[in-house]
Amino acid sequence: MVSQIFTLLFVLGIPFFIYGIYNLVIGLFGYTHYNNYPPSQPKHRMAAIIAARNEEFVIGNLIDSLHQQDYPQELMDVFVIPNNCTDNTEGVAQAHGAKTYRCLQEVKCKGDALSQFFDYTFSENDIYDAFCIFDADNVVDKHFFSAMNNALASGEKIAQGYRDSKNPSDSWISGCQSIFYWTLNRFLNLARHKLGLSAALNGTGFMLSADIIRKDGFKTYSLTEDIEFTTQCVINGYRVAWAPEAITFDEHPLTFEQSWSQRKRWSTGIVQCYDRYSGQLLDCFIKDKNRSAIDMLIFLLAPYIQVLTFIYTVCSFIILGMLFITTSVWSSAMTFAILFSVVGVIFSVAFTIMVLWLEGKKIRQLNNISMFSFWLYLVSWIPINVVCFLKPIENWEPIEHTKIVKISQLLK
Repeated sequence: MVSQIFTLLFVLGIPFFIYGIYNLVIGLFGYTHYNNYPPSQPKHRMAAIIAARNEEFVIGNLIDSLHQQDYPQELMDVFVIPNNCTDNTEGVAQAHGAKTYRCLQEVKCKGDALSQFFDYTFSENDIYDAFCIFDADNVVDKHFFSAMNNALASGEKIAQGYRDSKNPSDSWISGCQSIFYWTLNRFLNLARHKLGLSAALNGTGFMLSADIIRKDGFKTYSLTEDIEFTTQCVINGYRVAWAPEAITFDEHPLTFEQSWSQRKRWSTGIVQCYDRYSGQLLDCFIKDKNRSAIDMLIFLLAPYIQVLTFIYTVCSFIILGMLFITTSVWSSAMTFAILFSVVGVIFSVAFTIMVLWLEGKKIRQLNNISMFSFWLYLVSWIPINVVCFLKPIENWEPIEHTKIVKISQLLK
């Protein structure tokens, strides 16, 4: 009977093992060199698009960094979409030389604002070859638009740039989230790009060809418009390219409460995308043999897998513990699980150091506590995903941004 229970637990754990191995194999391609697109003469007219809600303190520095691009200013415009503002975001944006567009309909999330802007642009001002999307708290490296022009000239229609951090040393949570995005840059986007799969849009610092939006539109319904649009593009036969020379510096939350709220929105949005598009992704893989479709489906499974793995782990510990109490038989699986947990914490520190080294970051750039707490940040995804299934959020809640820093300060 005891051996049968062990066998059952082993069999039930196989799907989680396969899921982990799949992501491990993909991640190995993150150890390759970053790709660079061949330099191309500036020729594409592009617009920077910024959806902003109460961002008067930070949006000026973003607009200034966009006006400092090494790309010809006559080939680019900066648009701010102020929505649900109770401050002077619009006035600050105009004072720094940006154009503004006021939404005529209700805006519940960033996707709504972008959708209304694109509808207006293609009906009234259809002059752009591509659009670059930013969050109001960003500042942008001066080579961003040149790098995206190179990607466009190489035939890419959608590209995600490198998402760097404005404030990795401000708090332990901003440090952990900085590590998280450096990890995504390399082991998600770079790895998938090298394999010919689709990278994923990360909310900011990405480029969309006007041809794509003109043909298929920009209509998203979830709380994560970036992941949803990525999914739509994969279904329509496109892939998101990886353009690491296009660098955006993003402000990360300072407190665990802010990070919890933000990540709960991400998890809720991913679940919404899975519910809406999983069938289409599966059909796309079966009918068209689209490898990016099955990879995207596996990506959207992440919240489900994490919660099921947690349930499986807890139940296994309870069952093995009860067997030990009743039979005095200590399972080697218990020993392995305990050792795996301890080694996992130690490995997270080594992994953090490795990511910093690979990305050319210095340890002194990071909050000291983050070096040893990244494992806690990762583990906290489990209760976040559990809560998002039990009580998913319905409305997008903005996070206050207060890190006022110029691009010149970051480059120093």
